[in-house]
Amino acid sequence: MKTEILDLFQRWNNALQTGDPELVSTLYAQDAILLPTISNVVRHNHQEIEDYFDIFLQRKPVGTIDEYNIRIIGNIAINSGIYSFSFMDTSVVQARFTFVYQWYGNQWLIIEHHSSSMPEQSEV
Repeated sequence: MKTEILDLFQRWNNALQTGDPELVSTLYAQDAILLPTISNVVRHNHQEIEDYFDIFLQRKPVGTIDEYNIRIIGNIAINSGIYSFSFMDTSVVQARFTFVYQWYGNQWLIIEHHSSSMPEQSEV
């Protein structure tokens, strides 16, 4: 089951590669919450999530997971850790992530997605 949850990131990353923000938004539940990496605006539904990805996808992001931690609790799965995005301008951003998925009878959908850039300096 953990492999299936990890594969959901690749499904999402593959959707990013299409450049289609509407396709990406279909991976989220209708009332999903997105706390995005490069925006200060919390997104609360498909239209708002699609609007975010309309901007984000212009940078042609390609994601890779650097570390993941998967927990499954009933029909909820959580994958959190660190991922990196490379962009068409050759820049790379590393960020912390949490995807919360819910099983909807025939598919997993993202119900919560938090992504925040890693701090420039660690105080630990």
